[in-house]
Amino acid sequence: MAAELTAHQLIDRHRPTLDQALETIRTRAYWSPHPEHPKAYGENGSLDTAAGKAAFDALLGTRLDLGQPGTDGWVGGEVSPYGIELGVEYPHADLDVLLPAMRAGQRAWRDAGAEARAMVCLEILKRIADRTMEFAQAVMHTSGQAFMMAFQAGGPHAQDRGLEAVAYAYAEQSRTPDTAEWTKPQGKRDPLALTKQFTPVPRGIGLVIGCNTFPTWNGYPGLFASLATGNAVLVKPHPRAVLPLALTVQVARDVLAEAGFDPNLVALAAERPGEGIAKTLATRPEIRIIDYTGSTSFGDWLEANARQAQVFTEKAGVNTVIIESTDDYRGMLANLAFSLSLYSGQMCTTPQNLLIPRDGIRTDQGAKTYDEVTADLARAVDGLLGDDARANALLGALVNPDVKARLEAAAGLGEVALASREVANPEFPDAVVRTPVIVKLDGAKPADEAAWTSECFGPVSFAVAVDSAAHAVEILRHSVREKGAMTVGAYTTDPEVEESVRDACLEEAAQLSLNLTGGVYVNQTAAFSDFHGSGGNPAANAALCDGAFVASRFRVVEVRRPA
Repeated sequence: MAAELTAHQLIDRHRPTLDQALETIRTRAYWSPHPEHPKAYGENGSLDTAAGKAAFDALLGTRLDLGQPGTDGWVGGEVSPYGIELGVEYPHADLDVLLPAMRAGQRAWRDAGAEARAMVCLEILKRIADRTMEFAQAVMHTSGQAFMMAFQAGGPHAQDRGLEAVAYAYAEQSRTPDTAEWTKPQGKRDPLALTKQFTPVPRGIGLVIGCNTFPTWNGYPGLFASLATGNAVLVKPHPRAVLPLALTVQVARDVLAEAGFDPNLVALAAERPGEGIAKTLATRPEIRIIDYTGSTSFGDWLEANARQAQVFTEKAGVNTVIIESTDDYRGMLANLAFSLSLYSGQMCTTPQNLLIPRDGIRTDQGAKTYDEVTADLARAVDGLLGDDARANALLGALVNPDVKARLEAAAGLGEVALASREVANPEFPDAVVRTPVIVKLDGAKPADEAAWTSECFGPVSFAVAVDSAAHAVEILRHSVREKGAMTVGAYTTDPEVEESVRDACLEEAAQLSLNLTGGVYVNQTAAFSDFHGSGGNPAANAALCDGAFVASRFRVVEVRRPA
Protein backbone atom coordinates (compact mmCIF):
# COMPACT_ATOMS: atom_id res chain seq x y z
CA MET A 1 0.00 0.00 0.00
CA ALA A 2 1.36 3.40 -0.98
CA ALA A 3 1.70 5.82 1.91
CA GLU A 4 -0.66 8.80 1.77
CA LEU A 5 1.30 10.50 4.55
CA THR A 6 5.01 10.81 3.77
CA ALA A 7 7.72 11.08 6.39
CA HIS A 8 8.53 14.62 5.23
CA GLN A 9 4.92 15.71 5.56
CA LEU A 10 4.70 14.35 9.08
CA ILE A 11 8.01 15.91 10.13
CA ASP A 12 7.02 19.31 8.73
CA ARG A 13 3.68 19.07 10.49
CA HIS A 14 4.71 17.75 13.89
CA ARG A 15 8.44 18.21 14.56
CA PRO A 16 7.93 21.67 16.14
CA THR A 17 5.38 20.20 18.55
CA LEU A 18 7.72 17.39 19.53
CA ASP A 19 10.59 19.84 20.05
CA GLN A 20 8.43 21.99 22.32
CA ALA A 21 7.34 18.92 24.29
CA LEU A 22 10.98 17.86 24.72
CA GLU A 23 11.87 21.32 25.98
CA THR A 24 8.93 21.40 28.38
CA ILE A 25 9.67 18.07 30.05
CA ARG A 26 13.14 19.50 30.66
CA THR A 27 11.96 22.81 32.15
CA ARG A 28 8.75 21.46 33.77
CA ALA A 29 7.04 24.76 32.83
CA TYR A 30 3.41 25.12 31.76
CA TRP A 31 2.61 24.31 28.13
CA SER A 32 -0.12 22.57 26.23
CA PRO A 33 -0.90 22.47 22.51
CA HIS A 34 -4.45 21.35 23.28
CA PRO A 35 -6.93 24.11 24.27
CA GLU A 36 -8.96 23.35 27.40
CA HIS A 37 -11.91 25.65 26.65
CA PRO A 38 -14.75 24.48 24.39
CA LYS A 39 -14.87 27.80 22.55
CA ALA A 40 -11.45 27.05 21.05
CA TYR A 41 -12.92 24.23 18.97
CA GLY A 42 -14.79 24.38 15.70
CA GLU A 43 -12.06 25.77 13.45
CA ASN A 44 -9.24 24.23 11.41
CA GLY A 45 -11.12 20.99 10.97
CA SER A 46 -12.00 20.35 14.60
CA LEU A 47 -15.53 19.62 15.79
CA ASP A 48 -17.31 22.20 17.90
CA THR A 49 -19.58 21.20 20.79
CA ALA A 50 -22.70 20.71 18.69
CA ALA A 51 -20.89 18.79 15.96
CA GLY A 52 -19.20 16.60 18.56
CA LYS A 53 -22.55 15.78 20.15
CA ALA A 54 -24.01 14.97 16.72
CA ALA A 55 -21.05 12.70 15.92
CA PHE A 56 -21.51 10.88 19.22
CA ASP A 57 -25.25 10.50 18.69
CA ALA A 58 -24.58 9.05 15.24
CA LEU A 59 -22.49 6.31 16.85
CA LEU A 60 -25.29 5.10 19.11
CA GLY A 61 -26.76 1.77 18.04
CA THR A 62 -24.10 1.19 15.37
CA ARG A 63 -21.40 -1.42 14.77
CA LEU A 64 -17.84 -0.09 14.96
CA ASP A 65 -16.05 -2.25 12.42
CA LEU A 66 -12.31 -1.73 12.79
CA GLY A 67 -11.32 -4.14 10.02
CA GLN A 68 -9.30 -6.27 12.43
CA PRO A 69 -8.27 -9.82 11.51
CA GLY A 70 -9.65 -12.64 13.61
CA THR A 71 -13.02 -11.05 14.34
CA ASP A 72 -15.28 -13.92 15.43
CA GLY A 73 -18.30 -11.99 16.67
CA TRP A 74 -19.62 -8.73 18.03
CA VAL A 75 -20.00 -7.52 21.60
CA GLY A 76 -21.51 -4.50 23.32
CA GLY A 77 -23.82 -3.61 26.16
CA GLU A 78 -22.47 -0.30 27.51
CA VAL A 79 -24.98 1.72 29.52
CA SER A 80 -24.13 5.31 30.39
CA PRO A 81 -24.11 6.24 34.09
CA TYR A 82 -26.56 8.88 32.87
CA GLY A 83 -29.01 6.16 31.86
CA ILE A 84 -28.48 5.98 28.08
CA GLU A 85 -27.94 2.60 26.40
CA LEU A 86 -25.13 3.20 23.93
CA GLY A 87 -25.91 0.17 21.80
CA VAL A 88 -22.50 0.23 20.07
CA GLU A 89 -21.09 -3.13 18.98
CA TYR A 90 -17.37 -3.87 18.82
CA PRO A 91 -15.36 -6.68 17.22
CA HIS A 92 -14.61 -9.68 19.41
CA ALA A 93 -11.20 -11.12 18.58
CA ASP A 94 -9.89 -14.63 18.13
CA LEU A 95 -6.58 -13.99 19.87
CA ASP A 96 -4.82 -16.82 18.06
CA VAL A 97 -5.45 -14.93 14.82
CA LEU A 98 -5.18 -11.34 15.99
CA LEU A 99 -1.94 -11.51 17.97
CA PRO A 100 0.19 -13.02 15.16
CA ALA A 101 -1.25 -10.39 12.80
CA MET A 102 -0.18 -7.67 15.22
CA ARG A 103 3.36 -9.01 15.41
CA ALA A 104 3.69 -9.08 11.62
CA GLY A 105 3.94 -5.32 11.31
CA GLN A 106 6.50 -4.75 14.06
CA ARG A 107 9.60 -5.20 11.87
CA ALA A 108 8.77 -2.31 9.56
CA TRP A 109 7.64 -0.22 12.53
CA ARG A 110 10.93 -0.94 14.30
CA ASP A 111 13.02 -0.11 11.25
CA ALA A 112 11.20 3.20 10.72
CA GLY A 113 13.14 4.72 13.61
CA ALA A 114 12.26 6.78 16.66
CA GLU A 115 11.53 10.03 14.83
CA ALA A 116 9.15 8.49 12.28
CA ARG A 117 7.29 6.65 15.06
CA ALA A 118 6.97 9.85 17.07
CA MET A 119 5.60 11.72 14.05
CA VAL A 120 2.96 9.05 13.41
CA CYS A 121 1.96 9.12 17.09
CA LEU A 122 1.59 12.89 16.96
CA GLU A 123 -0.59 12.61 13.87
CA ILE A 124 -2.82 10.17 15.77
CA LEU A 125 -3.07 12.62 18.64
CA LYS A 126 -3.82 15.50 16.27
CA ARG A 127 -6.74 13.62 14.71
CA ILE A 128 -8.05 12.69 18.15
CA ALA A 129 -7.75 16.35 19.14
CA ASP A 130 -9.83 17.36 16.11
CA ARG A 131 -12.58 15.09 17.47
CA THR A 132 -12.20 16.19 21.10
CA MET A 133 -15.88 17.12 21.45
CA GLU A 134 -16.97 13.71 20.18
CA PHE A 135 -14.54 12.00 22.56
CA ALA A 136 -15.83 14.19 25.40
CA GLN A 137 -19.32 12.78 24.91
CA ALA A 138 -17.94 9.24 24.77
CA VAL A 139 -15.98 9.75 28.00
CA MET A 140 -18.94 11.41 29.71
CA HIS A 141 -21.32 8.59 28.86
CA THR A 142 -18.97 5.79 29.89
CA SER A 143 -17.34 7.30 33.00
CA GLY A 144 -20.15 9.42 34.45
CA GLN A 145 -17.98 12.53 34.44
CA ALA A 146 -19.85 15.79 33.98
CA PHE A 147 -19.42 17.23 30.49
CA MET A 148 -16.82 19.88 31.27
CA MET A 149 -14.61 17.41 33.11
CA ALA A 150 -15.09 14.75 30.42
CA PHE A 151 -14.10 17.35 27.84
CA GLN A 152 -11.00 18.55 29.71
CA ALA A 153 -9.72 15.36 31.37
CA GLY A 154 -10.84 13.03 28.59
CA GLY A 155 -9.76 15.42 25.83
CA PRO A 156 -6.89 17.94 26.03
CA HIS A 157 -5.46 16.67 29.32
CA ALA A 158 -5.45 13.07 28.09
CA GLN A 159 -3.91 14.17 24.80
CA ASP A 160 -1.23 16.06 26.75
CA ARG A 161 -0.39 12.88 28.66
CA GLY A 162 -0.13 10.94 25.40
CA LEU A 163 2.17 13.57 23.88
CA GLU A 164 4.23 13.62 27.06
CA ALA A 165 4.76 9.85 26.75
CA VAL A 166 5.85 10.26 23.12
CA ALA A 167 8.35 12.94 24.12
CA TYR A 168 9.86 10.78 26.86
CA ALA A 169 9.97 7.79 24.51
CA TYR A 170 11.78 9.79 21.84
CA ALA A 171 14.22 11.26 24.37
CA GLU A 172 15.15 7.85 25.75
CA GLN A 173 15.57 6.27 22.32
CA SER A 174 17.67 9.14 20.95
CA ARG A 175 19.94 9.13 23.99
CA THR A 176 22.08 6.55 22.14
CA PRO A 177 23.37 7.53 18.66
CA ASP A 178 22.40 5.49 15.63
CA THR A 179 26.04 4.79 14.75
CA ALA A 180 29.49 5.29 16.22
CA GLU A 181 33.04 4.99 14.91
CA TRP A 182 35.16 3.31 17.59
CA THR A 183 38.94 3.46 17.48
CA LYS A 184 41.25 2.11 20.18
CA PRO A 185 44.99 2.96 19.94
CA GLN A 186 47.39 0.00 20.00
CA GLY A 187 50.73 1.76 20.38
CA LYS A 188 53.00 0.87 17.46
CA ARG A 189 50.43 -1.42 15.95
CA ASP A 190 47.48 -0.31 13.86
CA PRO A 191 44.56 0.85 15.99
CA LEU A 192 41.51 -1.32 16.46
CA ALA A 193 38.62 0.22 14.53
CA LEU A 194 34.98 -0.75 14.54
CA THR A 195 31.80 0.69 13.14
CA LYS A 196 28.94 0.23 15.58
CA GLN A 197 25.24 0.46 14.87
CA PHE A 198 22.64 0.81 17.66
CA THR A 199 18.97 0.02 17.13
CA PRO A 200 16.15 0.40 19.66
CA VAL A 201 14.12 -2.81 19.42
CA PRO A 202 10.66 -3.30 20.89
CA ARG A 203 9.83 -5.82 23.58
CA GLY A 204 6.78 -7.16 21.79
CA ILE A 205 3.06 -6.49 22.07
CA GLY A 206 1.94 -4.01 24.72
CA LEU A 207 -1.38 -4.59 26.47
CA VAL A 208 -3.31 -1.60 27.79
CA ILE A 209 -5.98 -2.61 30.32
CA GLY A 210 -8.35 0.34 30.47
CA CYS A 211 -10.24 1.69 33.46
CA ASN A 212 -13.87 2.78 33.83
CA THR A 213 -13.33 6.24 35.30
CA PHE A 214 -10.64 7.78 33.06
CA PRO A 215 -10.41 5.62 29.93
CA THR A 216 -8.35 8.06 27.84
CA TRP A 217 -6.40 9.95 30.55
CA ASN A 218 -5.15 6.71 32.07
CA GLY A 219 -5.00 4.79 28.78
CA TYR A 220 -3.03 7.15 26.56
CA PRO A 221 0.32 7.20 28.43
CA GLY A 222 0.87 3.46 28.12
CA LEU A 223 -0.58 3.24 24.63
CA PHE A 224 1.64 5.97 23.17
CA ALA A 225 4.72 5.05 25.21
CA SER A 226 4.61 1.51 23.82
CA LEU A 227 3.73 2.52 20.28
CA ALA A 228 6.42 5.21 20.10
CA THR A 229 9.07 2.71 21.24
CA GLY A 230 8.25 0.30 18.42
CA ASN A 231 5.76 -2.05 20.02
CA ALA A 232 2.37 -3.09 18.74
CA VAL A 233 -0.43 -2.26 21.22
CA LEU A 234 -3.53 -4.26 22.09
CA VAL A 235 -6.15 -2.19 23.92
CA LYS A 236 -8.43 -4.07 26.33
CA PRO A 237 -11.00 -1.52 27.53
CA HIS A 238 -13.06 -1.77 30.68
CA PRO A 239 -16.37 -3.41 29.67
CA ARG A 240 -18.31 -0.33 30.80
CA ALA A 241 -15.99 2.13 29.00
CA VAL A 242 -15.18 0.71 25.58
CA LEU A 243 -16.21 3.52 23.25
CA PRO A 244 -13.49 6.15 23.96
CA LEU A 245 -10.68 3.63 23.52
CA ALA A 246 -12.35 1.95 20.53
CA LEU A 247 -12.49 5.33 18.79
CA THR A 248 -8.83 5.83 19.69
CA VAL A 249 -7.93 2.49 18.11
CA GLN A 250 -9.92 3.40 15.02
CA VAL A 251 -8.02 6.67 14.57
CA ALA A 252 -4.65 4.98 15.19
CA ARG A 253 -5.33 2.27 12.63
CA ASP A 254 -6.34 4.84 10.01
CA VAL A 255 -3.20 6.92 10.53
CA LEU A 256 -0.87 3.91 10.52
CA ALA A 257 -2.33 2.71 7.24
CA GLU A 258 -2.07 6.15 5.64
CA ALA A 259 1.55 6.41 6.73
CA GLY A 260 2.36 3.07 5.06
CA PHE A 261 2.45 0.89 8.18
CA ASP A 262 0.42 -2.14 9.17
CA PRO A 263 -2.79 -0.93 10.88
CA ASN A 264 -2.75 -4.08 13.00
CA LEU A 265 -0.01 -2.48 15.08
CA VAL A 266 -2.93 -1.18 17.15
CA ALA A 267 -5.98 -3.33 17.85
CA LEU A 268 -8.94 -3.64 20.20
CA ALA A 269 -9.81 -6.56 22.46
CA ALA A 270 -13.41 -6.06 23.57
CA GLU A 271 -14.96 -8.84 25.62
CA ARG A 272 -18.26 -10.62 26.06
CA PRO A 273 -20.20 -10.02 29.30
CA GLY A 274 -18.44 -11.85 32.11
CA GLU A 275 -15.70 -13.16 29.83
CA GLY A 276 -12.87 -11.62 31.85
CA ILE A 277 -10.14 -11.87 29.22
CA ALA A 278 -7.64 -9.65 31.04
CA LYS A 279 -6.01 -12.56 32.89
CA THR A 280 -5.88 -14.65 29.73
CA LEU A 281 -4.27 -11.85 27.75
CA ALA A 282 -1.88 -10.83 30.52
CA THR A 283 -0.19 -14.23 30.63
CA ARG A 284 0.06 -14.89 26.89
CA PRO A 285 3.69 -15.13 25.74
CA GLU A 286 3.12 -12.53 22.99
CA ILE A 287 2.27 -9.87 25.59
CA ARG A 288 5.53 -8.29 26.74
CA ILE A 289 4.30 -5.00 28.26
CA ILE A 290 1.21 -4.35 30.40
CA ASP A 291 -0.25 -1.00 31.46
CA TYR A 292 -3.00 -1.27 34.04
CA THR A 293 -5.13 1.13 36.09
CA GLY A 294 -7.59 -0.28 38.59
CA SER A 295 -7.98 -2.25 41.79
CA THR A 296 -5.08 -3.20 44.02
CA SER A 297 -6.05 -6.88 44.00
CA PHE A 298 -5.82 -7.26 40.23
CA GLY A 299 -2.78 -5.04 40.01
CA ASP A 300 -1.03 -7.26 42.55
CA TRP A 301 -2.11 -10.32 40.56
CA LEU A 302 -0.61 -8.89 37.38
CA GLU A 303 2.68 -8.08 39.07
CA ALA A 304 2.87 -11.62 40.49
CA ASN A 305 1.65 -13.61 37.50
CA ALA A 306 2.44 -11.77 34.25
CA ARG A 307 6.07 -12.82 34.56
CA GLN A 308 6.84 -12.58 30.85
CA ALA A 309 5.86 -8.91 30.70
CA GLN A 310 7.09 -5.57 31.97
CA VAL A 311 4.12 -4.52 34.12
CA PHE A 312 3.18 -0.91 34.89
CA THR A 313 0.38 -0.53 37.44
CA GLU A 314 -1.60 2.30 38.97
CA LYS A 315 -3.61 0.80 41.79
CA ALA A 316 -5.41 2.12 44.86
CA GLY A 317 -4.11 4.23 47.71
CA VAL A 318 -5.27 6.15 50.76
CA ASN A 319 -4.72 9.83 50.05
CA THR A 320 -4.14 12.02 53.08
CA VAL A 321 -4.30 15.72 53.91
CA ILE A 322 -2.77 17.05 57.14
CA ILE A 323 -4.47 20.20 58.44
CA GLU A 324 -2.22 21.76 61.09
CA SER A 325 -2.57 25.52 60.51
CA THR A 326 -3.32 27.98 57.73
CA ASP A 327 -3.07 31.68 56.96
CA ASP A 328 -6.05 31.47 54.57
CA TYR A 329 -8.80 29.54 56.33
CA ARG A 330 -11.52 30.48 53.85
CA GLY A 331 -9.30 29.59 50.89
CA MET A 332 -8.32 26.27 52.46
CA LEU A 333 -11.94 25.28 53.03
CA ALA A 334 -12.95 26.26 49.50
CA ASN A 335 -10.04 24.35 48.00
CA LEU A 336 -10.75 21.22 50.01
CA ALA A 337 -14.48 21.40 49.31
CA PHE A 338 -13.82 21.43 45.57
CA SER A 339 -11.27 18.62 45.86
CA LEU A 340 -13.70 16.40 47.75
CA SER A 341 -16.58 17.11 45.34
CA LEU A 342 -14.96 16.93 41.90
CA TYR A 343 -16.33 13.93 39.95
CA SER A 344 -17.92 12.64 43.16
CA GLY A 345 -14.50 11.76 44.56
CA GLN A 346 -14.09 9.05 41.90
CA MET A 347 -10.47 9.94 41.26
CA CYS A 348 -7.39 8.06 42.41
CA THR A 349 -6.06 11.41 43.64
CA THR A 350 -9.05 12.55 45.73
CA PRO A 351 -8.26 13.15 49.43
CA GLN A 352 -9.77 10.60 51.79
CA ASN A 353 -8.25 11.13 55.23
CA LEU A 354 -8.18 14.64 56.67
CA LEU A 355 -5.90 14.52 59.72
CA ILE A 356 -6.85 17.33 62.14
CA PRO A 357 -5.38 17.83 65.64
CA ARG A 358 -8.06 17.19 68.25
CA ASP A 359 -6.96 20.38 70.06
CA GLY A 360 -7.66 22.41 66.94
CA ILE A 361 -5.64 24.49 64.47
CA ARG A 362 -4.33 28.04 64.12
CA THR A 363 -5.83 30.17 61.36
CA ASP A 364 -5.96 33.77 60.17
CA GLN A 365 -9.46 33.81 61.70
CA GLY A 366 -8.23 32.70 65.11
CA ALA A 367 -8.04 29.28 66.70
CA LYS A 368 -10.46 26.67 65.36
CA THR A 369 -11.36 23.48 67.18
CA TYR A 370 -11.48 20.09 65.48
CA ASP A 371 -15.28 20.25 65.56
CA GLU A 372 -15.30 23.75 64.09
CA VAL A 373 -12.98 22.74 61.24
CA THR A 374 -15.10 19.75 60.30
CA ALA A 375 -18.33 21.75 60.59
CA ASP A 376 -16.91 24.63 58.52
CA LEU A 377 -15.68 22.21 55.84
CA ALA A 378 -19.12 20.61 55.74
CA ARG A 379 -20.66 24.05 55.23
CA ALA A 380 -18.15 24.82 52.49
CA VAL A 381 -19.13 21.65 50.61
CA ASP A 382 -22.81 22.43 51.15
CA GLY A 383 -22.29 25.94 49.85
CA LEU A 384 -20.41 24.73 46.81
CA LEU A 385 -23.05 22.13 45.95
CA GLY A 386 -26.16 23.92 47.24
CA ASP A 387 -27.34 24.76 43.74
CA ASP A 388 -28.35 21.56 41.94
CA ALA A 389 -27.21 22.78 38.51
CA ARG A 390 -23.74 23.56 39.84
CA ALA A 391 -23.71 20.30 41.80
CA ASN A 392 -24.43 18.29 38.66
CA ALA A 393 -21.70 20.15 36.79
CA LEU A 394 -19.14 19.23 39.45
CA LEU A 395 -20.27 15.82 40.65
CA GLY A 396 -21.19 14.03 37.45
CA ALA A 397 -22.78 10.63 38.12
CA LEU A 398 -21.70 7.67 40.24
CA VAL A 399 -19.90 5.34 37.87
CA ASN A 400 -21.27 2.05 39.24
CA PRO A 401 -23.42 0.59 42.06
CA ASP A 402 -20.35 -0.32 44.15
CA VAL A 403 -19.56 3.37 44.68
CA LYS A 404 -23.12 4.02 45.83
CA ALA A 405 -22.95 1.09 48.24
CA ARG A 406 -19.70 2.35 49.79
CA LEU A 407 -21.13 5.83 50.14
CA GLU A 408 -24.20 4.56 51.94
CA ALA A 409 -22.19 2.28 54.22
CA ALA A 410 -19.78 5.06 55.21
CA ALA A 411 -22.46 6.88 57.18
CA GLY A 412 -22.48 4.00 59.66
CA LEU A 413 -18.75 4.17 60.39
CA GLY A 414 -18.85 7.16 62.74
CA GLU A 415 -20.43 10.52 63.51
CA VAL A 416 -21.53 12.16 60.26
CA ALA A 417 -20.25 15.72 59.87
CA LEU A 418 -21.77 16.07 56.41
CA ALA A 419 -24.56 13.83 55.18
CA SER A 420 -24.74 12.90 51.52
CA ARG A 421 -27.83 13.98 49.63
CA GLU A 422 -29.37 12.97 46.34
CA VAL A 423 -29.21 15.47 43.51
CA ALA A 424 -31.73 15.32 40.67
CA ASN A 425 -30.42 15.72 37.13
CA PRO A 426 -33.25 17.08 34.95
CA GLU A 427 -31.43 16.26 31.69
CA PHE A 428 -30.65 12.69 32.75
CA PRO A 429 -33.29 11.52 35.29
CA ASP A 430 -31.72 8.06 35.62
CA ALA A 431 -28.31 9.40 36.69
CA VAL A 432 -27.30 8.54 40.26
CA VAL A 433 -25.89 11.78 41.66
CA ARG A 434 -24.84 12.10 45.30
CA THR A 435 -22.98 14.76 47.29
CA PRO A 436 -20.00 13.74 49.46
CA VAL A 437 -20.21 12.41 52.99
CA ILE A 438 -17.72 13.44 55.69
CA VAL A 439 -17.45 11.12 58.70
CA LYS A 440 -15.67 11.99 61.96
CA LEU A 441 -13.27 9.34 63.27
CA ASP A 442 -10.65 9.17 66.01
CA GLY A 443 -7.07 8.40 65.05
CA ALA A 444 -6.37 6.99 68.51
CA LYS A 445 -9.25 4.49 68.55
CA PRO A 446 -8.47 1.01 67.17
CA ALA A 447 -12.19 0.59 66.40
CA ASP A 448 -11.98 3.44 63.87
CA GLU A 449 -8.68 2.39 62.32
CA ALA A 450 -10.11 -0.18 59.92
CA ALA A 451 -12.20 2.54 58.27
CA TRP A 452 -9.58 5.18 57.64
CA THR A 453 -6.73 2.80 56.81
CA SER A 454 -8.64 1.28 53.86
CA GLU A 455 -9.44 2.97 50.56
CA CYS A 456 -13.10 3.93 50.24
CA PHE A 457 -13.27 4.92 46.58
CA GLY A 458 -15.95 7.52 45.92
CA PRO A 459 -17.33 10.64 47.61
CA VAL A 460 -16.31 9.56 51.12
CA SER A 461 -13.87 11.39 53.40
CA PHE A 462 -12.89 10.90 57.01
CA ALA A 463 -12.07 13.77 59.36
CA VAL A 464 -9.64 11.95 61.62
CA ALA A 465 -8.87 13.51 65.00
CA VAL A 466 -5.16 13.14 65.86
CA ASP A 467 -3.17 13.96 68.96
CA SER A 468 -0.75 16.39 67.33
CA ALA A 469 1.05 17.30 64.13
CA ALA A 470 3.67 14.70 64.98
CA HIS A 471 0.92 12.09 65.35
CA ALA A 472 -0.48 13.12 61.97
CA VAL A 473 2.91 12.68 60.29
CA GLU A 474 3.31 9.28 61.96
CA ILE A 475 -0.07 8.20 60.59
CA LEU A 476 0.86 9.59 57.17
CA ARG A 477 4.10 7.63 57.06
CA HIS A 478 2.45 4.38 58.04
CA SER A 479 -0.47 4.89 55.66
CA VAL A 480 1.72 5.61 52.63
CA ARG A 481 4.09 2.77 53.45
CA GLU A 482 1.36 0.17 53.95
CA LYS A 483 -1.43 1.34 51.64
CA GLY A 484 0.19 3.79 49.27
CA ALA A 485 -0.96 7.23 48.18
CA MET A 486 -1.22 8.98 44.84
CA THR A 487 -1.39 12.37 46.55
CA VAL A 488 -0.61 13.96 49.90
CA GLY A 489 -1.67 17.44 50.97
CA ALA A 490 -0.74 19.56 53.96
CA TYR A 491 -1.76 22.90 55.41
CA THR A 492 0.71 24.42 57.83
CA THR A 493 2.35 27.75 58.61
CA ASP A 494 4.97 26.09 60.82
CA PRO A 495 8.30 25.53 59.02
CA GLU A 496 9.16 22.59 61.27
CA VAL A 497 5.86 20.85 60.56
CA GLU A 498 6.27 21.52 56.84
CA GLU A 499 9.75 20.00 56.89
CA SER A 500 8.47 16.98 58.83
CA VAL A 501 5.71 16.36 56.28
CA ARG A 502 8.11 16.91 53.38
CA ASP A 503 10.63 14.50 54.87
CA ALA A 504 7.94 11.83 55.32
CA CYS A 505 6.85 12.21 51.69
CA LEU A 506 10.42 12.04 50.42
CA GLU A 507 11.13 8.90 52.44
CA GLU A 508 7.87 7.18 51.44
CA ALA A 509 7.91 8.50 47.84
CA ALA A 510 4.58 10.34 47.86
CA GLN A 511 3.78 13.44 45.80
CA LEU A 512 3.07 16.41 48.11
CA SER A 513 1.02 19.59 47.67
CA LEU A 514 1.43 22.31 50.30
CA ASN A 515 -1.06 25.03 51.29
CA LEU A 516 -3.24 24.96 48.17
CA THR A 517 -5.89 27.68 48.55
CA GLY A 518 -6.50 28.89 44.98
CA GLY A 519 -7.39 27.32 41.66
CA VAL A 520 -4.94 24.40 41.81
CA TYR A 521 -6.20 21.28 43.61
CA VAL A 522 -4.47 18.31 45.17
CA ASN A 523 -6.30 15.88 42.89
CA GLN A 524 -5.17 17.50 39.65
CA THR A 525 -1.84 17.06 37.88
CA ALA A 526 -0.49 18.84 34.79
CA ALA A 527 1.22 16.91 32.01
CA PHE A 528 4.82 17.85 31.17
CA SER A 529 5.28 19.25 34.68
CA ASP A 530 3.64 17.19 37.46
CA PHE A 531 4.41 13.54 38.09
CA HIS A 532 1.24 11.49 38.54
CA GLY A 533 2.21 8.94 41.17
CA SER A 534 5.82 8.20 42.00
CA GLY A 535 6.23 4.47 41.50
CA GLY A 536 7.76 4.38 44.97
CA ASN A 537 4.83 3.35 47.16
CA PRO A 538 2.12 0.67 46.92
CA ALA A 539 -0.38 2.90 45.08
CA ALA A 540 1.56 2.61 41.79
CA ASN A 541 4.77 1.05 40.54
CA ALA A 542 5.23 3.74 37.87
CA ALA A 543 4.93 7.49 37.42
CA LEU A 544 3.21 9.34 34.61
CA CYS A 545 5.45 10.29 33.08
CA ASP A 546 9.20 9.85 33.47
CA GLY A 547 12.10 8.11 31.79
CA ALA A 548 11.52 4.92 33.73
CA PHE A 549 8.00 4.72 32.30
CA VAL A 550 9.31 4.37 28.74
CA ALA A 551 12.92 3.14 28.91
CA SER A 552 12.16 -0.52 29.60
CA ARG A 553 9.67 -0.77 26.72
CA PHE A 554 12.59 -1.23 24.31
CA ARG A 555 16.16 -2.49 24.32
CA VAL A 556 19.14 -1.28 22.30
CA VAL A 557 20.74 -3.96 20.13
CA GLU A 558 24.23 -3.38 18.80
CA VAL A 559 25.74 -4.58 15.55
CA ARG A 560 29.49 -4.02 15.17
CA ARG A 561 31.89 -4.70 12.33
CA PRO A 562 35.43 -3.77 11.36
CA ALA A 563 35.66 -0.20 10.12
